[in-house]
Amino acid sequence: MRRNARQASVSRVRAAGGGKLRACAIRDNLTADFEAARARARVMNKGDNKLLFAVDLAGTLLFAIEGATAATAGNLDLLGVMVLAFATALAGGIIRDLLIGATPPASLRDWRYAAMAFTGGAIVFFLHRYVLAIPGPALVVLDAAALALFAVAGTEKALEFNIHPFIAILLGGMTAVGGGTLRDILLARVPLVLRAEVYATAALAGSALLIVGRKLRLSATQAAVVGGTFCFLLRLVSVWQHWNLPKAVGN
Repeated sequence: MRRNARQASVSRVRAAGGGKLRACAIRDNLTADFEAARARARVMNKGDNKLLFAVDLAGTLLFAIEGATAATAGNLDLLGVMVLAFATALAGGIIRDLLIGATPPASLRDWRYAAMAFTGGAIVFFLHRYVLAIPGPALVVLDAAALALFAVAGTEKALEFNIHPFIAILLGGMTAVGGGTLRDILLARVPLVLRAEVYATAALAGSALLIVGRKLRLSATQAAVVGGTFCFLLRLVSVWQHWNLPKAVGN
């Protein structure tokens, strides 16, 4: 009897041990499958991430040049030019990253963003005579291009963090106009976004069209091109045709 009880006890221990081993094996297999899936996703998104990064850097340079140009026109010194170049180029992206929980923000984590912003500031400061001689229409095109690039980059970054599409549109618009708003505040003037012809609206429209493109199963690159192009053209046409949003009656 005792021998049979002992054998039964040993069998139960072995069975329990085998169950634990099987559970561990299943868990390890699931973990391995999960890591493999993540690796495949990183490989698949590598091209899109490179595009997003390139768009982000291009927008950073363009907005830095615009911010530094405004600083030069305001008769600021070298430090003022660099501060406005940095703020105009990176403030919108920093605010966006803080809101979606991408901390530290990419523009503070990667030195290339700051380097691109200061490069734009240095170009304007040391070549300001040539920069200020650029015709007004060319500056409008530069501004529209930067607006479109940041609207697209901001929306794509929000989607990467699984933000709801509607909020991603708002974040895309905020990324595009946040730096310019801070620039105008530092220069003690009403922000351009609140008074210009279809400025923030163009960024929001481009971001919305990007979302629509993704819903229609366009690739990330195709949707970004469609949304960015629409934002760029809408901004240019609004300046050309002097389109404005409605104002309160009597103004």
